Amino acid sequence: MQDDSSSRKPIAWSIAGSDSGGGAGIQADLLTFADLGCHGCTAITANTAQNTMEVAAINAVPVGVLTSQLQALQRDLFPAAIKIGLLANAEQVDTVAEFLRALRQIEKVPVVYDPVAVASSGAVLTEGSTAEAVIEKLLPLCDLVTPNLHELEWLARAPVNSGGQIADAAQQLCGAGCNAVLVTGGHAELAAGEIADFLWDGYRGDWFVGRKVSSANNHGTGCTLSSATAACLALGYPLRDACVVAKAYVQRGLRLGSDRMVGAGAGPVGHRGWPTELEDFPEILLPGEKRAAAYDYLPTASGSSFVQGFAAPDSVSLGLYPVVDSVEWLQKLAELGVRTLQLRIKNPGSDLRQQIARAVTVGEKYDLRLFINDYWQLAIECGAYGVHLGQEDLQSADLDAIKNAGLKLGISTHGFYELLRAYRYRPSYLAIGAIFATDTKDMRDQLQGTAKLARMAALLPEYPLVAIGGINLERAPAVAATGVGSIAVVSAITKAGDCAAAVGEFKRILEN
Repeated sequence: MQDDSSSRKPIAWSIAGSDSGGGAGIQADLLTFADLGCHGCTAITANTAQNTMEVAAINAVPVGVLTSQLQALQRDLFPAAIKIGLLANAEQVDTVAEFLRALRQIEKVPVVYDPVAVASSGAVLTEGSTAEAVIEKLLPLCDLVTPNLHELEWLARAPVNSGGQIADAAQQLCGAGCNAVLVTGGHAELAAGEIADFLWDGYRGDWFVGRKVSSANNHGTGCTLSSATAACLALGYPLRDACVVAKAYVQRGLRLGSDRMVGAGAGPVGHRGWPTELEDFPEILLPGEKRAAAYDYLPTASGSSFVQGFAAPDSVSLGLYPVVDSVEWLQKLAELGVRTLQLRIKNPGSDLRQQIARAVTVGEKYDLRLFINDYWQLAIECGAYGVHLGQEDLQSADLDAIKNAGLKLGISTHGFYELLRAYRYRPSYLAIGAIFATDTKDMRDQLQGTAKLARMAALLPEYPLVAIGGINLERAPAVAATGVGSIAVVSAITKAGDCAAAVGEFKRILEN
Protein backbone atom coordinates (compact mmCIF):
# COMPACT_ATOMS: atom_id res chain seq x y z
CA MET A 1 0.00 0.00 0.00
CA GLN A 2 1.33 3.38 -1.03
CA ASP A 3 1.63 5.86 1.83
CA ASP A 4 0.94 9.48 0.96
CA SER A 5 4.02 10.56 2.89
CA SER A 6 6.32 8.57 0.57
CA SER A 7 8.82 10.51 -1.51
CA ARG A 8 7.96 8.37 -4.55
CA LYS A 9 4.73 9.43 -6.21
CA PRO A 10 2.27 6.65 -7.00
CA ILE A 11 1.32 6.28 -10.65
CA ALA A 12 -2.30 6.74 -11.71
CA TRP A 13 -3.59 6.09 -15.21
CA SER A 14 -6.42 7.78 -17.05
CA ILE A 15 -7.94 5.79 -19.90
CA ALA A 16 -10.21 8.45 -21.33
CA GLY A 17 -10.91 10.97 -24.04
CA SER A 18 -9.06 14.20 -24.71
CA ASP A 19 -11.05 17.42 -24.25
CA SER A 20 -9.77 19.96 -26.76
CA GLY A 21 -11.29 22.68 -24.57
CA GLY A 22 -9.13 21.64 -21.63
CA GLY A 23 -11.89 21.32 -19.03
CA ALA A 24 -12.67 17.62 -18.77
CA GLY A 25 -11.30 14.27 -19.93
CA ILE A 26 -7.62 13.53 -19.57
CA GLN A 27 -6.85 17.23 -19.13
CA ALA A 28 -8.91 17.36 -15.93
CA ASP A 29 -7.55 13.99 -14.83
CA LEU A 30 -3.89 15.01 -15.15
CA LEU A 31 -4.49 18.22 -13.22
CA THR A 32 -6.24 16.25 -10.49
CA PHE A 33 -3.56 13.56 -10.25
CA ALA A 34 -0.84 16.19 -9.93
CA ASP A 35 -2.85 18.20 -7.40
CA LEU A 36 -3.27 15.18 -5.11
CA GLY A 37 0.29 13.91 -5.34
CA CYS A 38 0.23 11.28 -8.10
CA HIS A 39 2.11 10.94 -11.37
CA GLY A 40 -0.51 10.81 -14.10
CA CYS A 41 -0.31 8.75 -17.29
CA THR A 42 -2.85 8.61 -20.12
CA ALA A 43 -4.18 6.25 -22.74
CA ILE A 44 -6.39 8.32 -25.03
CA THR A 45 -9.61 6.73 -26.29
CA ALA A 46 -10.92 9.65 -28.34
CA ASN A 47 -9.92 13.07 -29.56
CA THR A 48 -12.97 15.22 -29.00
CA ALA A 49 -13.69 18.47 -30.76
CA GLN A 50 -15.25 20.64 -28.08
CA ASN A 51 -15.17 24.00 -26.40
CA THR A 52 -17.03 25.56 -23.50
CA MET A 53 -20.24 25.69 -25.56
CA GLU A 54 -20.50 22.36 -27.36
CA VAL A 55 -19.17 18.91 -28.14
CA ALA A 56 -18.83 19.11 -31.92
CA ALA A 57 -17.29 15.71 -32.57
CA ILE A 58 -15.97 12.59 -30.84
CA ASN A 59 -13.22 10.95 -32.85
CA ALA A 60 -12.57 7.49 -31.43
CA VAL A 61 -9.01 6.21 -31.76
CA PRO A 62 -8.57 2.77 -33.36
CA VAL A 63 -8.31 -0.06 -30.85
CA GLY A 64 -4.80 -0.84 -32.06
CA VAL A 65 -3.70 2.67 -31.11
CA LEU A 66 -5.39 2.33 -27.71
CA THR A 67 -3.73 -1.04 -27.10
CA SER A 68 -0.28 0.27 -27.96
CA GLN A 69 -0.66 3.05 -25.38
CA LEU A 70 -1.74 0.61 -22.67
CA GLN A 71 1.06 -1.83 -23.39
CA ALA A 72 3.69 0.91 -23.37
CA LEU A 73 2.51 2.13 -19.98
CA GLN A 74 2.42 -1.39 -18.55
CA ARG A 75 6.04 -2.06 -19.53
CA ASP A 76 7.45 0.88 -17.59
CA LEU A 77 4.83 2.84 -15.61
CA PHE A 78 2.78 0.23 -13.76
CA PRO A 79 -0.27 1.82 -12.11
CA ALA A 80 -1.26 2.04 -8.47
CA ALA A 81 -4.80 2.88 -9.65
CA ILE A 82 -6.65 3.28 -12.94
CA LYS A 83 -9.41 5.72 -13.86
CA ILE A 84 -11.47 4.92 -16.96
CA GLY A 85 -13.53 7.61 -18.64
CA LEU A 86 -15.02 7.84 -22.11
CA LEU A 87 -15.04 4.57 -24.06
CA ALA A 88 -16.47 5.53 -27.41
CA ASN A 89 -17.66 2.16 -28.68
CA ALA A 90 -18.06 -1.51 -27.83
CA GLU A 91 -14.72 -2.39 -29.43
CA GLN A 92 -12.92 -0.09 -27.02
CA VAL A 93 -14.81 -1.63 -24.10
CA ASP A 94 -13.71 -5.10 -25.26
CA THR A 95 -10.10 -3.94 -25.62
CA VAL A 96 -9.91 -2.30 -22.19
CA ALA A 97 -11.66 -5.23 -20.49
CA GLU A 98 -9.27 -7.73 -22.07
CA PHE A 99 -6.30 -5.62 -20.98
CA LEU A 100 -7.60 -5.33 -17.40
CA ARG A 101 -8.12 -9.10 -17.16
CA ALA A 102 -4.51 -9.66 -18.21
CA LEU A 103 -3.29 -6.97 -15.82
CA ARG A 104 -5.04 -8.73 -12.94
CA GLN A 105 -2.84 -11.75 -13.51
CA ILE A 106 0.14 -9.55 -12.60
CA GLU A 107 -1.35 -7.48 -9.78
CA LYS A 108 -4.79 -6.41 -8.57
CA VAL A 109 -5.02 -2.69 -9.30
CA PRO A 110 -8.04 -0.63 -8.19
CA VAL A 111 -10.14 0.50 -11.16
CA VAL A 112 -12.52 3.48 -11.09
CA TYR A 113 -14.90 3.75 -14.04
CA ASP A 114 -16.67 7.01 -14.84
CA PRO A 115 -19.18 6.01 -17.53
CA VAL A 116 -18.87 9.17 -19.62
CA ALA A 117 -21.70 8.24 -21.92
CA VAL A 118 -24.37 10.88 -21.46
CA ALA A 119 -23.86 14.64 -21.50
CA SER A 120 -25.48 16.94 -18.96
CA SER A 121 -28.10 17.72 -21.61
CA GLY A 122 -28.99 14.02 -21.79
CA ALA A 123 -27.36 13.50 -25.19
CA VAL A 124 -25.75 10.07 -25.63
CA LEU A 125 -22.03 10.32 -26.40
CA THR A 126 -21.33 6.67 -27.21
CA GLU A 127 -22.55 4.14 -29.73
CA GLY A 128 -25.71 2.24 -28.90
CA SER A 129 -24.10 -1.15 -28.28
CA THR A 130 -21.67 0.24 -25.71
CA ALA A 131 -23.96 -0.14 -22.69
CA GLU A 132 -24.36 -3.88 -23.21
CA ALA A 133 -20.60 -4.33 -23.53
CA VAL A 134 -19.97 -2.24 -20.41
CA ILE A 135 -22.44 -4.22 -18.30
CA GLU A 136 -21.32 -7.61 -19.55
CA LYS A 137 -17.55 -7.16 -19.79
CA LEU A 138 -16.30 -4.05 -17.98
CA LEU A 139 -18.36 -3.72 -14.79
CA PRO A 140 -17.11 -7.04 -13.32
CA LEU A 141 -13.56 -5.63 -13.52
CA CYS A 142 -14.34 -2.35 -11.75
CA ASP A 143 -13.84 -1.57 -8.09
CA LEU A 144 -15.93 1.59 -8.31
CA VAL A 145 -18.32 3.01 -10.90
CA THR A 146 -19.23 6.72 -10.66
CA PRO A 147 -22.28 7.46 -12.83
CA ASN A 148 -24.26 10.67 -12.72
CA LEU A 149 -28.04 10.29 -12.78
CA HIS A 150 -28.25 10.30 -16.59
CA GLU A 151 -25.55 7.63 -16.79
CA LEU A 152 -27.19 5.60 -14.01
CA GLU A 153 -30.42 5.51 -16.01
CA TRP A 154 -28.43 4.59 -19.14
CA LEU A 155 -26.83 1.61 -17.40
CA ALA A 156 -29.75 0.53 -15.20
CA ARG A 157 -32.36 1.00 -17.94
CA ALA A 158 -34.71 2.51 -15.39
CA PRO A 159 -35.73 6.01 -14.25
CA VAL A 160 -34.15 7.37 -11.08
CA ASN A 161 -36.15 10.19 -9.54
CA SER A 162 -35.88 9.53 -5.81
CA GLY A 163 -33.41 8.44 -3.19
CA GLY A 164 -34.92 4.98 -3.11
CA GLN A 165 -34.67 4.57 -6.88
CA ILE A 166 -31.06 5.74 -6.83
CA ALA A 167 -30.21 3.18 -4.15
CA ASP A 168 -32.03 0.40 -6.03
CA ALA A 169 -30.25 1.21 -9.31
CA ALA A 170 -26.86 1.32 -7.58
CA GLN A 171 -27.48 -2.10 -6.08
CA GLN A 172 -28.51 -3.35 -9.51
CA LEU A 173 -25.16 -2.26 -10.97
CA CYS A 174 -23.32 -4.01 -8.15
CA GLY A 175 -25.34 -7.07 -9.01
CA ALA A 176 -23.85 -6.83 -12.50
CA GLY A 177 -20.42 -7.42 -11.00
CA CYS A 178 -18.73 -4.19 -9.93
CA ASN A 179 -17.62 -3.89 -6.31
CA ALA A 180 -19.12 -0.48 -5.55
CA VAL A 181 -21.13 2.34 -7.10
CA LEU A 182 -20.91 6.05 -6.26
CA VAL A 183 -23.87 7.87 -7.81
CA THR A 184 -23.08 11.56 -8.21
CA GLY A 185 -26.09 13.73 -7.52
CA GLY A 186 -25.25 16.98 -9.25
CA HIS A 187 -28.25 16.64 -11.56
CA ALA A 188 -30.81 16.32 -8.77
CA GLU A 189 -31.70 18.21 -5.62
CA LEU A 190 -33.55 15.78 -3.37
CA ALA A 191 -33.42 18.26 -0.48
CA ALA A 192 -33.42 22.03 -0.88
CA GLY A 193 -29.95 23.53 -1.15
CA GLU A 194 -28.20 20.15 -0.96
CA ILE A 195 -26.40 17.94 -3.45
CA ALA A 196 -25.92 14.34 -2.36
CA ASP A 197 -23.92 11.40 -3.69
CA PHE A 198 -24.89 7.82 -2.86
CA LEU A 199 -22.31 5.08 -2.27
CA TRP A 200 -23.21 1.39 -2.31
CA ASP A 201 -20.41 -1.12 -1.75
CA GLY A 202 -22.40 -4.33 -2.00
CA TYR A 203 -23.14 -4.39 1.73
CA ARG A 204 -24.38 -0.99 2.84
CA GLY A 205 -25.18 2.43 1.52
CA ASP A 206 -24.16 5.94 2.49
CA TRP A 207 -25.37 9.38 1.46
CA PHE A 208 -22.67 12.06 1.24
CA VAL A 209 -24.45 15.40 1.49
CA GLY A 210 -22.91 18.72 0.51
CA ARG A 211 -24.07 22.29 0.12
CA LYS A 212 -25.14 23.17 -3.40
CA VAL A 213 -22.61 25.58 -4.94
CA SER A 214 -23.63 27.67 -7.93
CA SER A 215 -20.54 28.20 -10.04
CA ALA A 216 -19.91 29.19 -13.65
CA ASN A 217 -16.80 26.98 -13.48
CA ASN A 218 -18.46 23.58 -13.31
CA HIS A 219 -17.20 21.75 -16.40
CA GLY A 220 -15.40 18.48 -15.74
CA THR A 221 -16.78 17.77 -12.26
CA GLY A 222 -17.51 14.11 -13.04
CA CYS A 223 -14.08 13.49 -14.55
CA THR A 224 -12.45 15.27 -11.63
CA LEU A 225 -14.40 13.30 -9.01
CA SER A 226 -13.49 9.93 -10.50
CA SER A 227 -9.82 10.81 -11.04
CA ALA A 228 -9.59 12.25 -7.51
CA THR A 229 -11.02 8.99 -6.16
CA ALA A 230 -8.50 7.00 -8.19
CA ALA A 231 -5.68 9.23 -6.94
CA CYS A 232 -6.69 8.62 -3.32
CA LEU A 233 -6.87 4.87 -3.92
CA ALA A 234 -3.38 5.06 -5.43
CA LEU A 235 -2.24 6.85 -2.27
CA GLY A 236 -3.53 3.96 -0.17
CA TYR A 237 -6.81 5.36 1.10
CA PRO A 238 -9.66 2.86 1.57
CA LEU A 239 -12.73 3.28 -0.63
CA ARG A 240 -14.95 5.38 1.63
CA ASP A 241 -12.10 7.70 2.57
CA ALA A 242 -11.19 8.08 -1.10
CA CYS A 243 -14.78 8.97 -1.98
CA VAL A 244 -15.25 11.64 0.69
CA VAL A 245 -11.88 13.25 -0.05
CA ALA A 246 -12.70 13.26 -3.77
CA LYS A 247 -16.08 14.87 -3.13
CA ALA A 248 -14.40 17.51 -0.96
CA TYR A 249 -11.83 18.14 -3.71
CA VAL A 250 -14.59 18.83 -6.25
CA GLN A 251 -16.55 20.93 -3.76
CA ARG A 252 -13.45 23.02 -3.08
CA GLY A 253 -12.96 23.43 -6.83
CA LEU A 254 -16.54 24.63 -7.26
CA ARG A 255 -16.38 26.96 -4.26
CA LEU A 256 -13.07 28.57 -5.17
CA GLY A 257 -13.48 28.20 -8.92
CA SER A 258 -10.79 28.47 -11.56
CA ASP A 259 -8.40 31.37 -11.74
CA ARG A 260 -10.41 32.91 -14.56
CA MET A 261 -13.19 32.24 -17.02
CA VAL A 262 -12.21 30.76 -20.38
CA GLY A 263 -14.59 30.93 -23.30
CA ALA A 264 -18.24 31.88 -23.42
CA GLY A 265 -19.69 28.79 -21.72
CA ALA A 266 -19.12 26.81 -18.55
CA GLY A 267 -15.53 27.08 -17.36
CA PRO A 268 -13.51 24.21 -15.89
CA VAL A 269 -13.92 23.29 -12.25
CA GLY A 270 -11.03 24.57 -10.14
CA HIS A 271 -8.08 22.37 -9.22
CA ARG A 272 -7.13 24.01 -5.93
CA GLY A 273 -5.07 21.48 -4.04
CA TRP A 274 -5.81 19.04 -1.24
CA PRO A 275 -9.07 19.92 0.55
CA THR A 276 -8.20 21.34 3.95
CA GLU A 277 -11.42 22.96 5.14
CA LEU A 278 -14.31 21.15 6.78
CA GLU A 279 -16.92 23.10 4.79
CA ASP A 280 -15.86 21.29 1.62
CA PHE A 281 -16.27 17.80 3.06
CA PRO A 282 -19.66 16.10 2.89
CA GLU A 283 -21.84 15.38 5.86
CA ILE A 284 -22.47 11.66 6.25
CA LEU A 285 -26.24 11.29 6.42
CA LEU A 286 -27.34 9.22 9.40
CA PRO A 287 -30.56 7.20 9.58
CA GLY A 288 -32.94 8.74 12.06
CA GLU A 289 -32.17 12.39 11.42
CA LYS A 290 -35.10 14.40 10.10
CA ARG A 291 -33.76 15.19 6.64
CA ALA A 292 -33.00 11.51 5.94
CA ALA A 293 -36.61 11.05 4.82
CA ALA A 294 -35.93 13.22 1.76
CA TYR A 295 -33.47 10.55 0.63
CA ASP A 296 -35.68 7.58 1.57
CA TYR A 297 -32.95 6.74 4.07
CA LEU A 298 -34.74 5.24 7.04
CA PRO A 299 -33.32 3.72 10.24
CA THR A 300 -33.33 -0.03 10.67
CA ALA A 301 -35.34 -1.53 13.49
CA SER A 302 -32.17 -2.06 15.54
CA GLY A 303 -30.55 1.25 14.66
CA SER A 304 -29.82 3.85 17.32
CA SER A 305 -31.67 7.14 17.18
CA PHE A 306 -29.79 10.16 15.92
CA VAL A 307 -28.46 12.19 18.84
CA GLN A 308 -26.15 15.20 18.70
CA GLY A 309 -24.34 17.40 21.16
CA PHE A 310 -22.65 15.56 24.02
CA ALA A 311 -21.12 17.34 27.00
CA ALA A 312 -17.76 18.93 26.23
CA PRO A 313 -14.68 18.21 28.35
CA ASP A 314 -13.08 21.04 30.30
CA SER A 315 -10.26 21.38 27.75
CA VAL A 316 -9.79 20.95 24.01
CA SER A 317 -6.38 19.39 24.76
CA LEU A 318 -6.88 16.21 26.77
CA GLY A 319 -3.13 15.58 27.08
CA LEU A 320 -1.64 12.20 27.83
CA TYR A 321 -4.38 9.56 27.67
CA PRO A 322 -3.35 6.09 28.92
CA VAL A 323 -5.71 3.19 28.22
CA VAL A 324 -5.43 0.58 30.97
CA ASP A 325 -7.17 -2.63 32.01
CA SER A 326 -7.32 -2.39 35.79
CA VAL A 327 -8.30 -0.09 38.62
CA GLU A 328 -4.80 -0.51 40.03
CA TRP A 329 -3.31 1.11 36.94
CA LEU A 330 -5.83 3.94 37.19
CA GLN A 331 -4.78 4.58 40.77
CA LYS A 332 -1.07 4.48 39.93
CA LEU A 333 -1.34 6.88 37.00
CA ALA A 334 -3.66 9.23 38.86
CA GLU A 335 -1.02 9.50 41.59
CA LEU A 336 1.49 10.47 38.86
CA GLY A 337 -0.71 13.37 37.82
CA VAL A 338 -2.36 11.90 34.72
CA ARG A 339 -5.82 13.43 34.33
CA THR A 340 -7.28 11.65 31.27
CA LEU A 341 -7.64 7.88 31.47
CA GLN A 342 -9.65 5.03 30.00
CA LEU A 343 -10.59 1.74 31.61
CA ARG A 344 -10.74 -0.96 28.93
CA ILE A 345 -11.55 -4.43 30.24
CA LYS A 346 -11.42 -6.92 27.38
CA ASN A 347 -12.41 -10.13 29.16
CA PRO A 348 -14.79 -9.15 31.96
CA GLY A 349 -15.57 -11.43 34.87
CA SER A 350 -18.48 -11.48 37.26
CA ASP A 351 -17.01 -8.53 39.14
CA LEU A 352 -17.22 -6.14 36.15
CA ARG A 353 -19.70 -3.83 37.84
CA GLN A 354 -17.55 -3.69 40.96
CA GLN A 355 -14.47 -2.79 38.93
CA ILE A 356 -16.28 0.03 37.15
CA ALA A 357 -17.70 1.33 40.43
CA ARG A 358 -14.21 1.31 41.98
CA ALA A 359 -12.83 3.06 38.91
CA VAL A 360 -15.48 5.78 39.21
CA THR A 361 -14.51 6.26 42.86
CA VAL A 362 -10.85 6.72 41.87
CA GLY A 363 -11.90 9.12 39.15
CA GLU A 364 -13.87 11.26 41.58
CA LYS A 365 -11.07 11.25 44.14
CA TYR A 366 -8.47 12.54 41.67
CA ASP A 367 -10.84 14.61 39.51
CA LEU A 368 -10.09 12.48 36.45
CA ARG A 369 -11.51 12.57 32.97
CA LEU A 370 -12.22 8.85 33.20
CA PHE A 371 -13.83 7.08 30.26
CA ILE A 372 -15.24 3.56 30.48
CA ASN A 373 -14.73 1.57 27.29
CA ASP A 374 -17.82 -0.14 25.82
CA TYR A 375 -19.88 -0.77 28.96
CA TRP A 376 -22.12 2.27 28.69
CA GLN A 377 -25.00 0.82 30.74
CA LEU A 378 -22.74 0.19 33.74
CA ALA A 379 -21.03 3.54 33.19
CA ILE A 380 -24.42 5.23 33.53
CA GLU A 381 -25.39 3.14 36.57
CA CYS A 382 -22.12 3.92 38.34
CA GLY A 383 -22.15 7.62 37.50
CA ALA A 384 -19.01 7.61 35.37
CA TYR A 385 -17.48 10.75 33.86
CA GLY A 386 -17.67 9.37 30.32
CA VAL A 387 -17.82 6.41 27.99
CA HIS A 388 -15.80 5.49 24.90
CA LEU A 389 -17.44 3.67 21.99
CA GLY A 390 -16.23 2.15 18.74
CA GLN A 391 -17.95 2.71 15.39
CA GLU A 392 -19.81 -0.58 15.60
CA ASP A 393 -21.10 0.28 19.09
CA LEU A 394 -22.94 3.33 17.74
CA GLN A 395 -25.50 1.03 16.12
CA SER A 396 -26.56 -0.59 19.39
CA ALA A 397 -25.78 1.88 22.18
CA ASP A 398 -28.58 4.04 23.58
CA LEU A 399 -27.05 7.41 22.79
CA ASP A 400 -30.07 9.22 24.20
CA ALA A 401 -29.51 7.54 27.56
CA ILE A 402 -25.79 8.40 27.54
CA LYS A 403 -26.49 12.03 26.73
CA ASN A 404 -29.35 12.40 29.20
CA ALA A 405 -27.18 10.94 31.96
CA GLY A 406 -24.68 13.74 31.32
CA LEU A 407 -21.83 11.42 30.36
CA LYS A 408 -19.08 12.57 28.05
CA LEU A 409 -18.73 10.49 24.87
CA GLY A 410 -15.59 9.58 22.94
CA ILE A 411 -15.77 7.77 19.60
CA SER A 412 -13.09 5.78 17.76
CA THR A 413 -12.49 6.60 14.10
CA HIS A 414 -10.24 5.16 11.41
CA GLY A 415 -9.87 7.59 8.54
CA PHE A 416 -11.72 10.49 6.94
CA TYR A 417 -15.06 8.73 6.45
CA GLU A 418 -15.40 7.51 10.02
CA LEU A 419 -14.15 10.84 11.38
CA LEU A 420 -16.82 12.72 9.44
CA ARG A 421 -19.49 10.21 10.39
CA ALA A 422 -18.65 10.32 14.09
CA TYR A 423 -18.40 14.11 14.03
CA ARG A 424 -22.10 14.25 13.09
CA TYR A 425 -22.87 13.16 16.67
CA ARG A 426 -20.76 16.03 18.06
CA PRO A 427 -19.19 13.80 20.72
CA SER A 428 -16.97 15.02 23.54
CA TYR A 429 -13.87 13.93 21.62
CA LEU A 430 -12.86 11.98 18.54
CA ALA A 431 -10.09 9.38 18.58
CA ILE A 432 -8.14 8.80 15.34
CA GLY A 433 -6.20 5.61 14.76
CA ALA A 434 -4.36 3.49 14.34
CA ILE A 435 -1.50 5.86 13.67
CA PHE A 436 1.07 3.06 13.70
CA ALA A 437 0.93 -0.73 13.98
CA THR A 438 0.05 -1.89 17.46
CA ASP A 439 0.41 -5.03 19.54
CA THR A 440 -3.08 -4.74 21.03
CA LYS A 441 -5.06 -4.97 17.76
CA ASP A 442 -4.42 -6.00 14.16
CA MET A 443 -5.00 -2.67 12.39
CA ARG A 444 -2.82 -3.18 9.32
CA ASP A 445 -5.63 -2.17 6.96
CA GLN A 446 -6.42 0.99 8.93
CA LEU A 447 -3.03 2.56 9.61
CA GLN A 448 -3.14 6.34 9.24
CA GLY A 449 0.44 7.56 9.67
CA THR A 450 1.27 11.13 10.62
CA ALA A 451 0.64 12.63 7.15
CA LYS A 452 -2.99 11.49 7.09
CA LEU A 453 -3.39 12.36 10.76
CA ALA A 454 -2.25 15.92 10.10
CA ARG A 455 -4.77 16.29 7.29
CA MET A 456 -7.61 15.06 9.47
CA ALA A 457 -6.55 17.19 12.44
CA ALA A 458 -6.52 20.28 10.21
CA LEU A 459 -10.25 19.84 9.56
CA LEU A 460 -11.15 20.21 13.25
CA PRO A 461 -8.53 22.51 14.80
CA GLU A 462 -10.74 23.52 17.74
CA TYR A 463 -12.13 20.08 18.51
CA PRO A 464 -10.80 17.60 21.10
CA LEU A 465 -8.87 15.01 19.07
CA VAL A 466 -6.98 11.97 20.35
CA ALA A 467 -4.34 10.08 18.35
CA ILE A 468 -4.01 6.39 19.20
CA GLY A 469 -2.17 3.32 18.00
CA GLY A 470 1.47 2.29 18.30
CA ILE A 471 2.63 5.64 19.68
CA ASN A 472 5.79 5.49 21.77
CA LEU A 473 8.16 8.15 23.05
CA GLU A 474 10.18 8.08 19.85
CA ARG A 475 7.11 8.66 17.66
CA ALA A 476 5.24 11.02 19.98
CA PRO A 477 6.90 14.30 18.84
CA ALA A 478 5.84 13.73 15.22
CA VAL A 479 2.31 12.87 16.35
CA ALA A 480 2.07 15.94 18.58
CA ALA A 481 3.28 18.11 15.69
CA THR A 482 0.13 17.23 13.70
CA GLY A 483 -1.96 19.42 15.99
CA VAL A 484 -3.85 16.81 17.99
CA GLY A 485 -4.23 17.74 21.63
CA SER A 486 -4.01 14.26 23.07
CA ILE A 487 -2.06 11.04 22.63
CA ALA A 488 -3.54 7.75 23.80
CA VAL A 489 -1.05 5.07 24.80
CA VAL A 490 -1.17 1.54 26.12
CA SER A 491 2.07 -0.46 26.22
CA ALA A 492 4.23 2.69 26.04
CA ILE A 493 3.12 3.24 29.64
CA THR A 494 2.16 -0.18 30.99
CA LYS A 495 5.34 -1.86 29.67
CA ALA A 496 7.71 1.03 30.35
CA GLY A 497 10.74 0.22 32.48
CA ASP A 498 10.18 3.45 34.42
CA CYS A 499 6.50 4.34 34.28
CA ALA A 500 6.90 7.67 36.07
CA ALA A 501 9.67 8.77 33.71
CA ALA A 502 7.60 7.77 30.67
CA VAL A 503 4.62 9.77 31.94
CA GLY A 504 6.81 12.80 32.51
CA GLU A 505 8.37 12.61 29.04
CA PHE A 506 5.00 12.22 27.28
CA LYS A 507 3.69 15.24 29.18
CA ARG A 508 6.72 17.29 28.19
CA ILE A 509 6.26 16.40 24.52
CA LEU A 510 2.58 17.33 24.55
CA GLU A 511 3.16 20.59 26.43
CA ASN A 512 5.79 21.68 23.92
